[in-house]
Amino acid sequence: MRVKRRQELVLEEESIGDGEMVKTERTDGTKGSELEQLPGVGAATAEKLISGGYDTLLGIAVATPGELVELTGVTELAARKMIQFARDKLEMGFVSAEDVLVRRRGIGKINSGSTALDTLLGGGFETGAITEAYGAYGAGKSQLAHSLAVNCIRQFPDSYVVFIDTESTFRPERIIDIAKAQGLEPDKVLKQIKVARAFNSDHQMLLAEKIDDLIKKQNLNAKLVIVDSLTAHFRAEFIGRGTLADRQQKINKHMHTLMRLAELNNLCVYVTNQVMAKPDVFFGDPTEAIGGHVVAHASTYRLYLRRGKKGTRVAKMIDSPSLPEGEATFVLDISGVRDI
Repeated sequence: MRVKRRQELVLEEESIGDGEMVKTERTDGTKGSELEQLPGVGAATAEKLISGGYDTLLGIAVATPGELVELTGVTELAARKMIQFARDKLEMGFVSAEDVLVRRRGIGKINSGSTALDTLLGGGFETGAITEAYGAYGAGKSQLAHSLAVNCIRQFPDSYVVFIDTESTFRPERIIDIAKAQGLEPDKVLKQIKVARAFNSDHQMLLAEKIDDLIKKQNLNAKLVIVDSLTAHFRAEFIGRGTLADRQQKINKHMHTLMRLAELNNLCVYVTNQVMAKPDVFFGDPTEAIGGHVVAHASTYRLYLRRGKKGTRVAKMIDSPSLPEGEATFVLDISGVRDI
């Protein structure tokens, strides 16, 4: 009975040396999966990788050894071998700038509803990137998020929007108003927006990690991920200078999860951020975004939103890898974002 059972096994893993895992040959003649091409990966390890969202060679190639060690329990040496093999297989070395240009032609732009704001952003909110919008309360960060969600579905009718709500700011009533103004069917738009309420920072990070799994298991054509707001829970839970290092480390991990999500799925990530007033600034605007350099460096585009004259809003480009600094003025009303 035991002999027959062993013959029925598709793949076995054997431990050698310092715990590194190696594959044995299949007994049924079938071909191994893509992940089982990796050195030291058998059926059990492949299943752990898939359950953790690392179901392609590209996912392995952009992972860190620590992530794979924590997920699968293999040694750090074995994890590094997996990553190196995946990178070699995908030829993830140096390429010409011309190749990068060709690759970037697949990048999309999601319209905001305002021509002025889209021009400031080089044509709209870019996919494969993180756009951060920060400003004081009432500046229009959450309203822009609602408008952007509807505009994404209008521009890409089969697409989905994933909304992580950390401050209970998501309002389906606003989605209905904006959808009606755009000439869309409100019920259809609401069905294409997936919303999750995050109750603390750990829950927020977990939801971000589950988005990739949501996209693949439910086969969602996600084009936009919204986190409103990015730092609210971190700011409330980590109080005092003694906790600053831990807070920044967790935010850094969260931002890298969002960036990996944007790049691997070619989707746009829009995050809102809170601000604080610097007491040592006596001239000019004392407003500064929460999260420090960690959020600043991880964000591809940074927009500073503030109130303008006569109910308008002003967006200022603070940082961009290719676009110049500038400002755009737009209106927020019942129809969402529009030009003056």
